[in-house]
Amino acid sequence: MTILTPWNDVIGTATTYLSSKDPIMANAIVRVGTCTLTPNTNVFEALVDAIISQQISVRAADAIMARLRAATPGGLITPEALLQLEHSNLRAAGLSTPKARYVHDLTERVSGGILDLANIEKLEDEEVINHLVSVKGIGRWTAEMILIFSLGRPDVLPVDDLGLVEGVREAYGLEARPTRKEMLERGEAWRPYRTFATWYMWGIRRLSQRNERERTRIVSL
Repeated sequence: MTILTPWNDVIGTATTYLSSKDPIMANAIVRVGTCTLTPNTNVFEALVDAIISQQISVRAADAIMARLRAATPGGLITPEALLQLEHSNLRAAGLSTPKARYVHDLTERVSGGILDLANIEKLEDEEVINHLVSVKGIGRWTAEMILIFSLGRPDVLPVDDLGLVEGVREAYGLEARPTRKEMLERGEAWRPYRTFATWYMWGIRRLSQRNERERTRIVSL
């Protein structure tokens, strides 16, 4: 008899619940298959990844992350490693000037104890968001990605995420993208497992784009 891990239990419960509440979501779950969302607990690396990934392609972000790893001892993305890099090193890795500043600000805040990532998992979702958006270059979307991909929070609905919005439009056969208000209203039916509903809507978006690319980084889809 296989004993499920707690996270697998959450996935199983969430998919059963969503399937019972929403027939369109149930169809999406069948089409996309088993949820493979696996949180990475390295919050600092996830934050750097999320900053780098803003408004660029996955391929471009992959390349920048690879160059950044090549510039650090052992390829580790840690506050200690990034403190050793100058602004010019970050720019050479491919970060834009603003993103280099954002990563530097994040690194200094974590290293100086201003941003306590070691205990962030003890905070409620909105408290996590409020703490993270104090860092330059981190907005609500980035903080929500951390809640999903690093902290494994089950009830996150990133309504400003284009992939989610397009997935909903595709799955529900809508003529136009749903508004933020419409997304919030639709998400009420998915509580308390909106993270998994989001993951499946991302999956529908990938299917519609025939995107078979392997997930390469913490926040890549």
